[in-house]
Amino acid sequence: MAGAKETPRNKLIALMYLVFITMLALNVSKEVLDGFGQMFKKIQSANERVNQGNIIYYDKIEVNAEEKEGKWIGHDRTAKEIRKESDAFYARIQEIKDAITEKQREEDPELKEYSQMDKGEALDLVFFNASGVSPEGQAFVDMINGYKMRVIQVFASQYPQYTELVEERFFTGDFEGNVENSDGQPQPWLSYNFEGFPLISSLAKLTMMQNDIRLTESDVLNALLGKELEASSKVTTDNYITLLKAEKGAYYQGETFDGSVILGRKSGAQNPNSVEVTLDGRKLKEGDYEKIPGGIKLNINAGSPGDHLIEGDLIFRNAGVESRIPVSQSFAVISKPNAAVISADKMNVVYRGVDNPMTISIPGIPDDKIRASATGLRRARGSKYIMNPGKGKEVTITANGKLPDGQNISTKTRFRIKDLPRPNATFFRQSGKIRMPKASLNRAKVGAIMEDFDFDLKLNVLEFKVKVPGSPTITCKGTSLCPQATKAVNRVRSGSEISIFDLKVQNPAKPNYKFKRVAPVLIEIL
Repeated sequence: MAGAKETPRNKLIALMYLVFITMLALNVSKEVLDGFGQMFKKIQSANERVNQGNIIYYDKIEVNAEEKEGKWIGHDRTAKEIRKESDAFYARIQEIKDAITEKQREEDPELKEYSQMDKGEALDLVFFNASGVSPEGQAFVDMINGYKMRVIQVFASQYPQYTELVEERFFTGDFEGNVENSDGQPQPWLSYNFEGFPLISSLAKLTMMQNDIRLTESDVLNALLGKELEASSKVTTDNYITLLKAEKGAYYQGETFDGSVILGRKSGAQNPNSVEVTLDGRKLKEGDYEKIPGGIKLNINAGSPGDHLIEGDLIFRNAGVESRIPVSQSFAVISKPNAAVISADKMNVVYRGVDNPMTISIPGIPDDKIRASATGLRRARGSKYIMNPGKGKEVTITANGKLPDGQNISTKTRFRIKDLPRPNATFFRQSGKIRMPKASLNRAKVGAIMEDFDFDLKLNVLEFKVKVPGSPTITCKGTSLCPQATKAVNRVRSGSEISIFDLKVQNPAKPNYKFKRVAPVLIEIL
């Protein structure tokens, strides 16, 4: 009867029946294991093919950087960073695969006996423990997230259309690392994908992740190569400009102007490999010019008034073949100006706390015959000056000189004086609000940058404060989290926000300058 007391025999029968049902549920058919095995081998073979193609592309970008320079140098830097991160991640997955198949390979060296790979204890012992996900398992998830974040920083930031694809390939759950299981309940991503699965199933999944790494590399390389080819094949305002080619550098009033308007490449063009050019018969040295895409930029003294002739060859090499492009151009130098030329090399203002470079010259008058004066102004060399403004909102620069015919030239120009903008705190070279795994915090450095500022200031961080939820504010010296801050960070949970603020920064070139309060950086824990 329903209310009767169960006998020990009935309890034993019920327990045996439960064990039998559980064994049936866990028993994976030979056909299913063979299916995973075939997929595992095919993905392995595909990884090798994709990697061989990637190596060819890496080499092509490196050769382009050596021969063509220009934008290819940046492409080569991006490709090498992606290759370094990808190889490290791929190798770590391979280490895990080798460790969990060590026992299987004793009798099955080529891993072809798929029906014997129905147990998953080897990987479970690595990724999980009695509390759930093990430290080594969490480190694996952190590595996935770290790789994804680095690819987005290095590559997807330049090509935003790839961000979603990278996020999808290396998805590891929500902010807390969970996914929704078949019962609609949250479950750690690592447990959902690997805990309790047959060995051959986990091998296939890990190999598929290696395939995602190689495909990501392929996407990067194709974008770097394809973007360049696509841009160079179209005539657009992004890669071409109009140039004016004249038969001589200057014309007299009443002459017929016989110049030509032609197209010139401004993007994707190759830098010359070598230069053989003369100015009025004198061979130009390397310091007289700078190689730029499609030609050279001269850095020479204009010389005395009159016509000056530039002749020679620009030499380009492609795939070992040398091409010489002849140069035959002239320019004219004129004299007798009626005003001085004063300009700020950076912008129409000068800043307190930095050396503001200025160019002050009067055409037709030698630099050593020009007198320029203003509070905080000093000559560096030739027509180059340095301005260090003091108090006030404006400074007036006066330039004086005398032309050969005795005419005096005097010009005054006013510049606004501004304080340096507010610096921004950075963590892991990022500012504002960022997200990163907790495991990455102790390796990152605190810095400070001047965003969108024309001067390249390298700021030193002397001290900063850290606010961790549930802990008092901690003051750290230098650029790394101090032990007290590290201990507090290790206690926080995913989704928490850590604030780094109240930085004390210094410009080594101007150590006495007092900066405005540094903007903080917020870190959300993944």
